[in-house]
Amino acid sequence: MLIIPAIDLKDGKCVRLKQGRMEDDTVFSDDPVATAQHWVNEGARRLHLVDLNGAFAGTPIHKPVVEAIAKAQPNLTIQIGGGIRSLETIEHYLDAGVSYVIIGTKAVKEPEFVEEACKRFAGHIIVGIDAMNGMVATDGWANVTDVKATDLAKRFADAGVSSIVYTDIARDGMMQGVNIEQTVNLATYSGLPVIASGGVTNIDDVHGLKGQPGILGAITGRAIYEGTLNLREAQAVLDA
Repeated sequence: MLIIPAIDLKDGKCVRLKQGRMEDDTVFSDDPVATAQHWVNEGARRLHLVDLNGAFAGTPIHKPVVEAIAKAQPNLTIQIGGGIRSLETIEHYLDAGVSYVIIGTKAVKEPEFVEEACKRFAGHIIVGIDAMNGMVATDGWANVTDVKATDLAKRFADAGVSSIVYTDIARDGMMQGVNIEQTVNLATYSGLPVIASGGVTNIDDVHGLKGQPGILGAITGRAIYEGTLNLREAQAVLDA
């Protein structure tokens, strides 16, 4: 199981949002490439990049930044989400050295797109499921649908996706602890490996997730930037 640092990109900077609100951001760095290097130095084995502007625009905005990070970290596993709505965008990112692309909004609106992407780019597709009270949200979390997160995950059980990134929006950036029960439930129901996201606050959350069935990793942002969680210590706990 991995602890995965998040680098959320907004207007070329590394930020953290609260509950996905673009107007409620905290800037942590003006240099995303240097930030990526910092987390690698701290022992990160995978990075989670999010193009926040891209998620709202419906098309990638931070391609040059993502490319620069991938070029600087050729041996690092990198996953990217935000505004990925075409096969051409997926191909571009994979060619640039990114390991996985995360399909979110498009997975809800056009599930067959995920299946097509999995056939063409086998082993490189992650589905991002962002939920508010168990219901899927889309378009940078601006719209909450009537689709259950568990049902959407189950829809892709046999599609060939490598994993699910599951974010509990209510907890994201709020430092309130991760929703272990819902995350495990999603993994059990879908049969797919799940990466937990939203609310990872301190080492207690890491202990709580460790050994849970179907949990591949946990994404953390604000906690490691504000120092309530030490990345190296957290990974050591999981490796023990």
